[in-house]
Amino acid sequence: MTGLRGAVVLIVLLALSACSTVPMTSSTVQITQAPSRPAEVVGIEPLPPEPGATPEEVVRSFIDAAASARQGHPVAVEHLAPEAARTWDDEAGITVISPGYATVTTAAGAVEVTANPVGTIDDRGVFTVTTGTTFTRQFTLEQVEGEWRITDPPDGLIILEPDFQRLYEESPAYFLDPTYQRLVPDPRYAISGDALPTVVVERLIAGPSAPLAAGVRNALEGAMLRSAVTIEGQTAVVDLTGLPAEPSPLLGQLSAQLVWTLTRLGNVTIRSVEVRIDGEPVAIAEVPDEQTPEHWSGFDPDAVPLETVGHYLTDGGLHTVTTGEPVPGPAGTGEYGLTDAAVSIDAATGQPTFLVGVRPEAGGVTLLAGPYDGALAPVLSGSRWSSPSVAITRTEVWVVRDGTSVVRVQAGGPPQAVATPTLPGLGVTEVLELSPDGTRAALVIDGSGDRGLYIGTVVRADDGSVALRDFRTIAPQLSGVVDVAWQDSGTLMVLAGDARDGRIVPYEVGVDGWGLAEISQSGLPDQPRSVAAVPTRPPLVDAGGTIWQLTGGTWSTLLRGQEPLPGTAPFYPL
Repeated sequence: MTGLRGAVVLIVLLALSACSTVPMTSSTVQITQAPSRPAEVVGIEPLPPEPGATPEEVVRSFIDAAASARQGHPVAVEHLAPEAARTWDDEAGITVISPGYATVTTAAGAVEVTANPVGTIDDRGVFTVTTGTTFTRQFTLEQVEGEWRITDPPDGLIILEPDFQRLYEESPAYFLDPTYQRLVPDPRYAISGDALPTVVVERLIAGPSAPLAAGVRNALEGAMLRSAVTIEGQTAVVDLTGLPAEPSPLLGQLSAQLVWTLTRLGNVTIRSVEVRIDGEPVAIAEVPDEQTPEHWSGFDPDAVPLETVGHYLTDGGLHTVTTGEPVPGPAGTGEYGLTDAAVSIDAATGQPTFLVGVRPEAGGVTLLAGPYDGALAPVLSGSRWSSPSVAITRTEVWVVRDGTSVVRVQAGGPPQAVATPTLPGLGVTEVLELSPDGTRAALVIDGSGDRGLYIGTVVRADDGSVALRDFRTIAPQLSGVVDVAWQDSGTLMVLAGDARDGRIVPYEVGVDGWGLAEISQSGLPDQPRSVAAVPTRPPLVDAGGTIWQLTGGTWSTLLRGQEPLPGTAPFYPL
């Protein structure tokens, strides 16, 4: 196993004391009993420091020892001098580094570690990607009974990326979008084990991560756990206090959050959740005591309307991917000469209703808006517009004007500016794509000569004003980013340059920047230029002036067995 020193010892870890997570406790939730279901957890544990090990070997062995599932990391403690062993806090967050790190002895009993950083995980399990720096750490060692031991270990863990991937699982906490229509995943990371259900509920109660907090709602705010979450068969029992017990929208919302969060815990099999308040099951009409995601399917973070069918442009006209035929109305005929477009679907009827398109003109570009199958009218002009973008939760289209100003266009209303006080300082915004739930936006920003990928949070005030803020870069290892789309509520599909051969390559990456992976280019006739994606639908790209869809790991033509259809700027209505 990469990152482990020499041989490893296979051990059996028993019950709760054998399971460490980030964190093990919460300052806002008081647990009065341990989980009632002890389970054996098989893990691979590193070895203690070898007799006669040099200072560099002890430091390397200490880093290897972070790859442990045991509470308190007792093997890591064996690498420490007595005073450091008493004071070291292994739960003060995690620093993830690449495995090819270097150690150098800088003086007698002094070792410097240099590594490429991957990211950090705080004590609430939130991953933050590290950008533009080199990880450097000085260790001081002293002789203890003839063996070198570390005197100044940093609190928290330093762990190699392969070991983190092996030990930790993503366990998202789900919060509510401001319209209370959909759940929004907030990725968290923890070690699987008996304590995991309790830990994720603690995190849910404690609230969303800092970058997302202003854009979502938490129906569990103010609640406390009366006891640890227990598992009965495949049902998790969550007993809360500090909340009203009478039926209300709040009970449905918090139940949806708990059910979706607990039934998606990686290797922990939970199929239903019983929510109790002060020991009594919540009473919600037409919902049984043992609740499943199906009972809260209306909050599904990845549901899309049935009429969400891919669209694209050819010869200035709007077409659908199902038949290749133009849409009804003048937008389909090519009358407007559109180069980009977005369509919003009416939630009540499930039909596409509102269309916004981009039309080049002499001296600039005009934004047009109107009914899907009717006449479009000019809305705004500029020197250039980004591709328009929509979300499921509202009938509005967002677009970037001249690379700096974000505008939202509402059906039947005037365009409104979106406040972005810190965005211009990052560079020129080339692409903006709203998440399906409308709480986040993925952006491609050209700053300092390179196009990078960012995430921002959509914040809506009570007075109706809207801001886009809390920008953070993700996937900094990607350069020359061309386009981005939301593959699902927590995953992005990105087109970016490949330094190896200068081509544009599709990737996928988590919304927090974790899990970057290259997507197959098999079947594509040329480099992809733009991408469209939504949950439960095949991604689309335009490549070589034709439209392609990803099915079964291979890019294929829209109409099976037929030649590729000419087109550009694919998108999905929402």
